[in-house]
Amino acid sequence: MTDWFARPVLHVNDVEASLRFYVNRLGFTSPWRYDEDGRAHVAQVDRQGCALILADTWPEKIGKGLMFISLNVEPATPEGTIAALDALRAELEAKGVPVKEGSWGYRLLVVGDPDGNQLFFNYPNETASGKTVRAET
Repeated sequence: MTDWFARPVLHVNDVEASLRFYVNRLGFTSPWRYDEDGRAHVAQVDRQGCALILADTWPEKIGKGLMFISLNVEPATPEGTIAALDALRAELEAKGVPVKEGSWGYRLLVVGDPDGNQLFFNYPNETASGKTVRAET
């Protein structure tokens, strides 16, 4: 059997600036990067099994990314997941990261990066009003 491993690409203006945001504020690590002419053009960031590629290669796609991230919590209970999301929110807000409430038919925690790409974290078994994908302001 073959396992697949996905690493979505988020398009950014400046890979160096994005690396600082993802590593210093969101708690990711960066296992590799591709530099050319003295600056990074592509890099990977990882956190707890979530891997993302940051790239400046297609300027027309900058800020249009949306990443849906689920937290796997042991034991797998709605209460445990909610507690983990609350802890994540507190961690990010303590680092000055704006965290918003959102909905996609259910409640979301929404984090935007400096380029406008969004990370969606879902709350289990919690419905929210509204049917569109959007961050509440």
